[in-house]
Amino acid sequence: MSVTAKLTQKDNIRMLNLILIVVVICLLTIGLVFLIDRFLPQKIKPILVIAFGLLSIFLGYKIYQSINAPIEFKKVRKERFSQVIAKLKDIRDSQEAYKTVNGKFANDFNSLVKFVDTGSYTITQQRDSSFMRMNKVYQIELQVDTVVIDTLGFVKVKDSLFKNDDRYKSMMEVPYAQGGEKFEMKADIIDKSGYKAPVFEAKIKKDVVLYDQPADLVSRENAHQSVEEVNGTEIKVGSLTDVSTNGNWPPIYDRKDN
Repeated sequence: MSVTAKLTQKDNIRMLNLILIVVVICLLTIGLVFLIDRFLPQKIKPILVIAFGLLSIFLGYKIYQSINAPIEFKKVRKERFSQVIAKLKDIRDSQEAYKTVNGKFANDFNSLVKFVDTGSYTITQQRDSSFMRMNKVYQIELQVDTVVIDTLGFVKVKDSLFKNDDRYKSMMEVPYAQGGEKFEMKADIIDKSGYKAPVFEAKIKKDVVLYDQPADLVSRENAHQSVEEVNGTEIKVGSLTDVSTNGNWPPIYDRKDN
């Protein structure tokens, strides 16, 4: 069963629970009204009926909120996380292009944006070749095989990654951030079994993206540890401790229709 199907099933269960609770509250209210009408003095009946009616409405609203809030939260979370992750993917694509040309990752967004704006890929072609070389020992010519790399031309990084879109100029800006926060990005060179490996990481705390959502639901979101969720307190791509450019989001955010 897909993640989307599971979420829909859970939402349906919550809605069914909501309907059942509302029905129970209605039945209890009708029962209380009946008891008041049957056994209490006429003078206080109107006051109690109104009081119980208001209490029932209040409790019903609170119950509705407690059940409906997680459903609305998930909708908001998915919409916002999708846009944040789309920007992190742009950062990753730009960083990988930067590394291809420069042999390392950019340590700041100014360098990365400037590179995308002005940088170019070199298009090369490899072909097998051979030539004859005189062997001085045996005084004979021997064939030597080699690989020749031809430069065919250049392609602008901007055109290759973003076509006619200039969204790369604002890829450091976090969608939905209330205070104009930007992604935190760092690059480094780490030692992996004697090999000096370039690494980078870009991230933002979930709290920044979900700043206006219920605190208890955000706290629960930060505690996620599941293959179906964005785990931890941050949304991030890359790593400063491992040679990886993966993100910490589940596959559902990589779907084209997401």
